[in-house]
Amino acid sequence: MSPSTVPPLTPPSDLHTVDLSLEGMTCASCANRIERKLNKLEGVSASVNYATEQARVRYPATVDPAALVAAVEQAGYRARLPEPEPVDAVAGGDVADRADGADTATDALRQRLWISAVLTVPVVAMAMIPALQFTNWQWASLTLAAPVAVWGAWPFHRAAWTNARHGAAAMDTLISLGVTAAFVWSVVALFFGHAGMPGMTHEFSLSIDRNAASADRSGLGNIYLEAATGVTTFLLAGRWLEARSKRRSGAALRALLRLGAPDAAVLRNGREERIPVAALLVGDRFVVRPGERIATDGEVLDGSSAVDASMVTGEPVPQEVTAGDAVIGGTVNAGGRLVVRATRVGADTQLARMAQLVEDAQTGKAQVQRLADRISGVFVPVVLVLAVGTLVGWLLSGAAAAVAFTAAVAVLIIACPCALGLATPTALMVGTGRAAQLGILIKGPEVLESTRRVDTVLLDKTGTVTTGVMTVLDVVPVAGQDVGEVLGLAGTVEAGSEHPIGRAVAEAAGRRGDLPAVDGFAATGGLGVQGVVGNRAVAVGRPSWLRDEWSVALPESLQVAAAAAGDAGRTAVAVAWDGEVRGLVVVGDEVKASSAEAVRQLVALGLQPMLLTGDGTGAAHSVARQVGIPEDAVIAEVLPQDKVAVVRRLQEQGRVVAMVGDGVNDAAALAQADLGLAMGTGTDVAIEASDLTLVRGDLRVAVDAIRLSRRTLAVIKGNLFWAFAYNVAAIPLAAAGLLTPMLAGLAMAASSLFVVSNSLRLRGFRAVAPTGPA
Repeated sequence: MSPSTVPPLTPPSDLHTVDLSLEGMTCASCANRIERKLNKLEGVSASVNYATEQARVRYPATVDPAALVAAVEQAGYRARLPEPEPVDAVAGGDVADRADGADTATDALRQRLWISAVLTVPVVAMAMIPALQFTNWQWASLTLAAPVAVWGAWPFHRAAWTNARHGAAAMDTLISLGVTAAFVWSVVALFFGHAGMPGMTHEFSLSIDRNAASADRSGLGNIYLEAATGVTTFLLAGRWLEARSKRRSGAALRALLRLGAPDAAVLRNGREERIPVAALLVGDRFVVRPGERIATDGEVLDGSSAVDASMVTGEPVPQEVTAGDAVIGGTVNAGGRLVVRATRVGADTQLARMAQLVEDAQTGKAQVQRLADRISGVFVPVVLVLAVGTLVGWLLSGAAAAVAFTAAVAVLIIACPCALGLATPTALMVGTGRAAQLGILIKGPEVLESTRRVDTVLLDKTGTVTTGVMTVLDVVPVAGQDVGEVLGLAGTVEAGSEHPIGRAVAEAAGRRGDLPAVDGFAATGGLGVQGVVGNRAVAVGRPSWLRDEWSVALPESLQVAAAAAGDAGRTAVAVAWDGEVRGLVVVGDEVKASSAEAVRQLVALGLQPMLLTGDGTGAAHSVARQVGIPEDAVIAEVLPQDKVAVVRRLQEQGRVVAMVGDGVNDAAALAQADLGLAMGTGTDVAIEASDLTLVRGDLRVAVDAIRLSRRTLAVIKGNLFWAFAYNVAAIPLAAAGLLTPMLAGLAMAASSLFVVSNSLRLRGFRAVAPTGPA
């Protein structure tokens, strides 16, 4: 596999791109606010991802990056520009640093949660169980509840205050108002109302009792400390589980980024010298011992071994490499000692560019997220209006102030738009991370929507359905002649040839043993070769060349075999010595072992596979029969420049077309198709033009790419449905008094947790194509 499998991504020349690391975001409304603030700058285009806590910003040269940070700070949040990194850390150092910072924040959140939970349990227990309400129990509850409502809920209060100073409201505004209102009401009732009287008791209810305060219209005989503490603890638990789940959702990318070797044993002046990978230069020679990771992309100069590339490409079987073969940084040398010459270092390596593609896909936004973003941006002000409306409505209906107040607080707490903000990015993080593990690189989230609509898959033949390499498929000797002798003599003479067919014959013969020397070698361009092996004058070439130049004709049995080979799109090479044709060597582009299964799987997905090739009709139909494509779905004898016209014609017929290819001649068709899938073993031009890159050359990976993309999109839609349905159903229930504030907090935390957990199910996606460790 070429180290240049994944091309570098470059923004338009007149724009710069920077990823800002953000701090202080607590919900989708925060992300939406930062995005709006950045996009107000002239020429700036920003996309803020709440799940990854990053802003991808494109800006003109006239804008100072410091102005971007200032804009974020003006919105009430913190941002930092990426710091200069050593060469080896370009791909993943910042991600690893962010992960370490996230661990620290998560640990602090967990500590706050556990302390709050310990204090909350007795408060809720005393409120729920009248038997536990001893004399002056309410004052004990206040003592326990105060630290929770003030210190435990401090992250919500701080964020609400920050937003208020900037004239904005976010999810934390709703939570802070709800917790503060419940706590302050309780304090007032205890000190200035009847709730502080010794012997006070009250019954606990899961819904709001309209008649609970009938004896006390002011409501100052009731306290809501269990609501203030319960809501705080439930929401802290939701935040902690959400943070932990978000970290798990990015685990695949972090694992990919940390595959690189920390150092390399470089050969200098005949001695090995250990140096950091950051110091490696193109052209350096380094040693890789068995069990070590290959430090960077390179070419094997000496040695042979099996290389385990499963963590990079998903390829389950270690690949044998020897002098002249390319190797990928991050893969593991499973066998002998190798000497490798570095061909790419730092951000140019395949591993670094794979990581960049994955991170780009995770940072982007799919179209299905746009509606959620717009709703989140206006949701909080609407909820504040609804809460006030709920309060006024209950009071006008004649209900006690305590009942109206409780319903309004429940509306404030349950209406969190957090699940909306997490619905898309968490699924994208998990889905694209799992895809990277399977050797599938998704260039952007919009690709997911394309896979849902595709109904036709165009398969390029050479290099996609077939190996793209000429191989000896059969040896047909005349009666009484030995197969090994025919192949051996043919390969011995062809060893001096540079023709692809000649090399295929020589390689097949060489696998049977060492080839003897050839005397008097001569080649006739495109027709055949000749030479003396031992005491035999051997000629190998086209049957017509042997007939015209050597006056040697094929016997009838070989004429039948040659005709059959031609009908199958293969090349028959005649082998003659001592004045007679002794056999045929049949050479062709072999169908990949996995292609037939891949076609069956595409059909099972409801897609129509079609074969597209420049080869003749006979060869195309032969390959189609082998993989299960019907003859009416074969488009043969298509010139490279006409492939894009075929795609357009199918699109004009109303089809949504996916194109799978690997060559330069496929690039235009890949770009024209509704979904372009490039085989990673192909050319950089084809990969650059595609939407999905299949790092391995296995066509079944294309099936997995479509299946995983569809599954990810389905999870996103399920998340969004749940997030919308939750708010649509829950807010009226809270306003109607059917949910207490504590239950509202539990339901809100559960909605966010459900969305993240649902996304994490993508980690269990099972591939059709065999893979390495998941």
